Amino acid sequence: MSDLLIKNGRVVFPQGVLKVDIHVENGKIAAFGKDLKKAGVETVDADGMLVFPGFVDEHVHFREPGYENKEDFFTGSMAAAAGGVTTVLEMPNTYPPVASKTELNRKAEIIRNRSFVDYGLYGVLVDDNVGELAEMFEAGAVGFKAFLGPTTGDIASPSDPAIIEALEISRSHGFTIAFHCENRHLVHHYEKKARNQPITPLTHLNSRPAICEVDSVMKINYYAGKTGGNALIVHLSSGESAEYLRRNKAPSVAVETCPQYLLLDSRSYEKFGTFVKVNPPIRNPEDRERLLQGIREGTITNVGSDHAPHTPEEKSRNMFEAPAGMLGVETMGPLMVDAALRGLFPVEKVAETLSTNPAKTFGLYPKKGALTIGADADFAVFDPRQQTKIDASKLHSKHKFTPFDGTVLAASLRYTILRGKIVFHDGELEKKPSGEMLKRQ
Repeated sequence: MSDLLIKNGRVVFPQGVLKVDIHVENGKIAAFGKDLKKAGVETVDADGMLVFPGFVDEHVHFREPGYENKEDFFTGSMAAAAGGVTTVLEMPNTYPPVASKTELNRKAEIIRNRSFVDYGLYGVLVDDNVGELAEMFEAGAVGFKAFLGPTTGDIASPSDPAIIEALEISRSHGFTIAFHCENRHLVHHYEKKARNQPITPLTHLNSRPAICEVDSVMKINYYAGKTGGNALIVHLSSGESAEYLRRNKAPSVAVETCPQYLLLDSRSYEKFGTFVKVNPPIRNPEDRERLLQGIREGTITNVGSDHAPHTPEEKSRNMFEAPAGMLGVETMGPLMVDAALRGLFPVEKVAETLSTNPAKTFGLYPKKGALTIGADADFAVFDPRQQTKIDASKLHSKHKFTPFDGTVLAASLRYTILRGKIVFHDGELEKKPSGEMLKRQ
């Protein structure tokens, strides 16, 4: 635990920006005030800088155990810290999948003392483990993930009765289930049709049209509304889904999108090909604009990276055979801050969608994602007077590709602070991991 004084910063709350000092004591926020003075305490002069609550990336695939050739927790969490992310929530489609208390405990032991940021672990929802969800939650699962469409690891989709029962359990126990919303049967149908056509840069987009997502979004939203279960619809990609949710979103539903859907569109396939292949696909310019509107109006409540790396050899296959996924945990925060400074949405939305709402969705608030007395002293400090350029070669993940390579950003990340300890400063990471496993509060 560390004592720290952050002076003169423009602190970004979801409700507004306030120039105020922050005193950190024993790793917690102890005080806010003007002209605070504390003798013998490490001081960060944040004059002119934006101080955000540390980002909570609710959607990362660090691939350990089972797929360490793509990424592992050590490198993935380094990338998180270098991007202003102080908490990651790690997906369960590792190998073997996290489908039981035994596998949850095994994974927790494997990655213990290997994370540069704090972290939580998902369990997976399948038909065979609905009766074990409560036990897994009590054992420390931060939430659960249901893959309704095909994904890495080819995990079976839960049946509709299993989804309803799981949502009822989530309501009674207070946990959240994240849903990858693509109708598996429709995906197979449209992919079969696409395979009968010549392969083009748009093949992947054509093989998973928006109807695949919208169908599942409507179902999960309805099921959550009927059961009162806590659902997070992850990586929303289509404007049609956003418009449906604007009019119909159930009270217990949260909605996530990712920077790639907000900042890229179908024109990116011509330039980057399979390296921007993700599930669901990056869609058309009009979808991108509608998702940005969803951020501004609050229909989209959360932003996650869906950091999902693969090797360059795997991504170099043709559009059907290359796996879906791309890097994101290190670039998510800088890209979203840049987007806010360029006027795509208010800067307060960065604090709300990247910190506060993800922490609330998974029961980590106000320990995480909060700028309040007693919260963990987690911060991402950006200097809007200092432009920076994304350099893929300097990313901390095992594999270095990003379509944002060379992008000039309107602000630079100066500090990442975890529980009062500076873990990243001007390009330099701390040498030893100090992240801790989190459980829902």
